[in-house]
Amino acid sequence: GISPTLVRGLIKFGDEPVKKHDLSSLRLVGSTGEVWNPDPWLWLFNTVLEGKRPIINYSGGTELAGGIIMGNPLLPLKPCAISGPCPGMAADVVDENGSSVRNQVGELVIRQPWIGMTRGFWKDPQRYEETYWSRWPNVWVHGDWAAVDEDGLWYVLGRSDDTIKVGGKRLGPAEVESILVNHPAVTEAAVIGVPDEIKGSEVVCFCVLKPGHTASQSLRDELMEKVAVELGKPLKPREIKFVKDLPKTRNAKVMRRIIRAAYLREDAGDTSALENPGAVEEIRKAQ
Repeated sequence: GISPTLVRGLIKFGDEPVKKHDLSSLRLVGSTGEVWNPDPWLWLFNTVLEGKRPIINYSGGTELAGGIIMGNPLLPLKPCAISGPCPGMAADVVDENGSSVRNQVGELVIRQPWIGMTRGFWKDPQRYEETYWSRWPNVWVHGDWAAVDEDGLWYVLGRSDDTIKVGGKRLGPAEVESILVNHPAVTEAAVIGVPDEIKGSEVVCFCVLKPGHTASQSLRDELMEKVAVELGKPLKPREIKFVKDLPKTRNAKVMRRIIRAAYLREDAGDTSALENPGAVEEIRKAQ
């Protein structure tokens, strides 16, 4: 399926290329592998799908051999939403005590066995147990933040291991990234947490600008203030860096792990899956 990162790249070229093509045979668009922000979702829905055809979002994992939650073209839809669990999948969203929650962010879990679940990691059973089964008895923890709203629609909000804790406040990168890409100058954004002696972590942002916009201190200040106004001053970014590109996999998924390692001058590990390895060096040199 199409990724939000790819859609943000298409937005840079405006609506005109879409209007040049007959898309009447396009019935729906599938998407998986990355968290949606409202702006690219709405552009795809309104401009490409003419507000009439659905975006079918799907979230799962290789270790499950399939999906956990999925869209349904017969049900009502909201921006960035997913209809619900795949048939036969006992998915849930739970708080820190393992209790089901609605209208708040929690861990995406599976409460009953699924036929496609991996039975272990190669020669590392302890790591397998710790990764998926150690939080609550007989509950698979998938490692994603999720939420279910008052209408029963589901949302995936990013990896729980990407969470940034700033002065005791828990923040998902997607929360900040959505604010940044909502600015008319920004087409893509990636947010990481970096160590801080006082707050525990601080927020650092990397932004790709749309054509016609230039990096400047005034724009940097404007973006930092925008985040502070919407999320509160304690969550104001430490830095905003402007780059030409973000490190992505071949299916256009932004690699925050590699961005963080490059920023902190740490070993980035295996980068063979990157489509654009040159972007890593740009992160290191970013101003």
